[in-house]
Amino acid sequence: MKKYEIVKKDLITPNTYRMDIYAPRIAKKSLAGQFIILRATEDGERIPLTTADVDREKGLVTIIFQMVGLSTNILGGMNVGDALHDFVGPLGRPSELDGLKKVICIGGGVGTAVVYPAVKQLHENGAQVDVIVGARNKEYVILEDEIKKNSTHLYITTDDGSYGRKGFVTDQLKDLLDKSNDYDEVIAIGPMIMMKFVSKLTKEYGVKTTVSLNPIMVDGTGMCGGCRVTVGGQVKYACVDGPDFDGHEVDFDELMKRQNTYTEEEKDKERKCGGIYHD
Repeated sequence: MKKYEIVKKDLITPNTYRMDIYAPRIAKKSLAGQFIILRATEDGERIPLTTADVDREKGLVTIIFQMVGLSTNILGGMNVGDALHDFVGPLGRPSELDGLKKVICIGGGVGTAVVYPAVKQLHENGAQVDVIVGARNKEYVILEDEIKKNSTHLYITTDDGSYGRKGFVTDQLKDLLDKSNDYDEVIAIGPMIMMKFVSKLTKEYGVKTTVSLNPIMVDGTGMCGGCRVTVGGQVKYACVDGPDFDGHEVDFDELMKRQNTYTEEEKDKERKCGGIYHD
């Protein structure tokens, strides 16, 4: 088998792929919360993606990504048998999950793939894991079966009410916190705006909250400074200090502004390459 070969590829929503990549050394060491950086081609962009799952025996690393721009469209165009040019990891600090007995895990959109390893590990540790999955509609719900097998309760919310509860993850979260105030922690991963409002809500209830941040990132080793975030008034680097941080301390407004820094350049690059930029 070729190094970094795509062993399996599945379309799991209209624009989201799941791929199993042959990378035995990374599969052996990767832990919940860590990520990899890949390049699909020699002249491709460096893309950071959280490891969604691993099969240590087969040496496989699972990634899940949404086709939202030029580089992810190129990646999505690759097929089983093709090999990625680079696949580096595991990077970042593993999630701190030991000792947790009762947790709410929240995944928004593709963030569900990022929170899944924590759900799985907590379940294996014997914790009560209540999971809230939020999506645009039924078509965009991912990993439902896998999460059901590794959680105590699964709650699904959709913006349009086509599946599960109509509304946002914060609606379901509030109900759970109103019923019980003995959760050790809330782990929330998804769109920045979702994590912001989850953290705002849990702060009112005094429940510790961890979020996983995905700012602009280049090298993944703390050298470039591109992934800097402000946490508790101090500058941190998501690639080496995170990606997990205390949601009550993150300056989400600053981070959301920085995320849009290169939007026009990305669109221009897409147009020059004859592709379609997905907002």
